[in-house]
Amino acid sequence: MSGQLPLALRWPAHQRFDSFHAGANAAVVELLRSAAVDAEAPWLYLAGPHGSGRTHLLIAACAAASAAGRSAQYLSLAALGAARATRIRQFGGSDLLAIDDLDALAGEREAEHALFDLYNRCRAERTTLLFAATLPPAHLGIGLPDLVSRLSACTQVLLKPLDEVERRTLLRARARERGIELDDGVLDWMFTRRKRDLATLFDLLDRIDRASLAAKRRVTVPFLRTLLGGEEKAS
Repeated sequence: MSGQLPLALRWPAHQRFDSFHAGANAAVVELLRSAAVDAEAPWLYLAGPHGSGRTHLLIAACAAASAAGRSAQYLSLAALGAARATRIRQFGGSDLLAIDDLDALAGEREAEHALFDLYNRCRAERTTLLFAATLPPAHLGIGLPDLVSRLSACTQVLLKPLDEVERRTLLRARARERGIELDDGVLDWMFTRRKRDLATLFDLLDRIDRASLAAKRRVTVPFLRTLLGGEEKAS
């Protein structure tokens, strides 16, 4: 996402602090809120499994920084492809930089050195840095010891996934915002036939929403069987 894009395009409206169901992560959210607006706040490293909300929170921090008059950039290392090292060197110069998917550069010597240089440049420019990955720095498989040391110096926080009750409550609330009622039987069916992380569940809800509108049908288990028929159980 380029710093030249309009705010509405850079920071999707559904990825904000207020729309993040914090659960046991309320303290993490407050740390990110502070980092978004306070140049003196500590740099943060978020570790959490897929679907724990890492990307949502990084983009929410960028949106909050922009709203506070600070320039912000978001960088997904997984989205950079073969030119990863070159693209990393093109970032910087903002008040806040959120770097997602650190797992993607583990073992890539040039990319690791590029990120190390970017880290040092951001320190000199007094840019606030936020990082996110599935694992803490020491367990990512990064081969450059100095980069591991720099990342480990950040305030490290662990994102805890929502439990199943919280995920059901959140999914039902998101569905109601779209005018869809998901009864217990429908939720049981969804949770036993799909991965239970929020990203997968929200993608499924998008698909159900489009299909139910097109068919003008209420969402029931038979409707889901027709919509998703033939697909293998994923969980």
